[in-house]
Amino acid sequence: MDWTSPLWYFCYITVLLGLAGYGSHRLTIIALYLKHARNKPKPLREFEDVPLVTVQLPVFNEMHVVDRLLDSVAALDYPQDKLQIQLLDDSTDETVEICRQGIERLKARGFDAEHIHRTDRTGFKAGALENGTRFAKGEYLLILDADFVPNPDLLQKTIHYFTDDKIGMIQTRWGHLNRTFNVLTRIQAMFLDGHLELEQTARNRSGRFFTFNGTGGIWRKSCIADAGGWEHDTLTEDMDLSYRAQLKGWRFIFLNDVETPAELPVDMDGFKSQQHRWTKGSIQVCKKVLPAIWKSKVPLFIKLEATAHLTSNFAYLLLICLCFLIYPNQQWQPDFGPLTYYIINVPIFFFSSVSVILFYLTSQKALRPHTWWKEIPYLPLLLALGIGMSISNAKAVIEALCNHQSGFVRTPKYGIDQKARTDWKKSSYKAMKTLTPFVELLFGLFFTFIVVEAAMQGRWNSAILLLPFPIGFFYTSFSSIARMLPSGSSAPTPAPATHKDP
Repeated sequence: MDWTSPLWYFCYITVLLGLAGYGSHRLTIIALYLKHARNKPKPLREFEDVPLVTVQLPVFNEMHVVDRLLDSVAALDYPQDKLQIQLLDDSTDETVEICRQGIERLKARGFDAEHIHRTDRTGFKAGALENGTRFAKGEYLLILDADFVPNPDLLQKTIHYFTDDKIGMIQTRWGHLNRTFNVLTRIQAMFLDGHLELEQTARNRSGRFFTFNGTGGIWRKSCIADAGGWEHDTLTEDMDLSYRAQLKGWRFIFLNDVETPAELPVDMDGFKSQQHRWTKGSIQVCKKVLPAIWKSKVPLFIKLEATAHLTSNFAYLLLICLCFLIYPNQQWQPDFGPLTYYIINVPIFFFSSVSVILFYLTSQKALRPHTWWKEIPYLPLLLALGIGMSISNAKAVIEALCNHQSGFVRTPKYGIDQKARTDWKKSSYKAMKTLTPFVELLFGLFFTFIVVEAAMQGRWNSAILLLPFPIGFFYTSFSSIARMLPSGSSAPTPAPATHKDP
């Protein structure tokens, strides 16, 4: 037996154990969720006179969705004299004029509305929020991204939790306006449901730290100030501020039964751009706040959960390492006998793969108790997409570790929901193009070779288990490359839909 054979196997098992570790954490989240599912938070009391709320709407080149956003905010079931609306506009295109006209319409209806346009995008979204908060009249700040469409009762269902002076932030669960638009949006919805329904609920109700999701939540202004304010040295300012505030002793509440709908990215480039920003930002926050968490006096179980949360995206580096180790392991795996093989591999497979399936099935069953089974066919694609995204997201992790600075790249939104299916492909808004799809294509070809070889040698278990790898890499690659090709249409960017006052 070649001396390198045990070495390859050792490296392969080590990487799998790392992935299994993150998989076991998902099982812990499931257990915490099921244990605390009925422990729903309740406000101490209700305000006799509801307080003034400042609604902050950070936008940047969002011409397709600004009117929809303003209409939904104007429809909030809350006293008009207790609302201040700030449209925090960093746009550089015709969105600026759409914003100006939209705010004028709200003013004509009696709203206290203001269009705050910056020509200097210092700090990006965090900078816009920091600037707007200086002029906020309300002690409570409702933050909504441009693609969100809040339900009218959002404030009525959330504001009363602030009767407890220790509550610093209320987060609602995101809904999905265009969940069934295409296969990608179906899978994205499952990804987000797992995070929002299971992780956020489990962390909050078990006394662990959880984070503001950047939108669909309300902050107490004094909490933001006490935590040091909005800082823009990471790409996930929401996560950064959340940990700093909770380390200061502020409590957060997650309301999984209050849904705030939003638009999901409908194309692969937009999804990759969003995931790259979230992944890179989380590692930046990890480097920034994890030492402070371990130096703090919070209980050990909170420190451990925060560590698992902040380091979870390192799993993409492990997944890339696994890609390079699979073939050598198949060729030179030492023969320890069938019993040892199953004793080692079955538990690892359970914790690294089956745990993921259980995690997302549990979230779907919780949110859709009567139709959750309809999501089962999408689970293999979910696993494949997670694999296919590993190159882009591993790149984001490495950039964060190497302190590579990059701007806040917005995710294009097209005003798509279940009722309005605009011709989004003609929009001038497109995600940034990179060489990543061609690297993904090479990985897809490589794993096709591995799967075919395993099948030809009669190793059908390996061939079936490895099938998500070529599928995932080809899916992410071809979806991006297709967007690079000419559309065959020279039609100009369509104008935003004509606004009609209700």
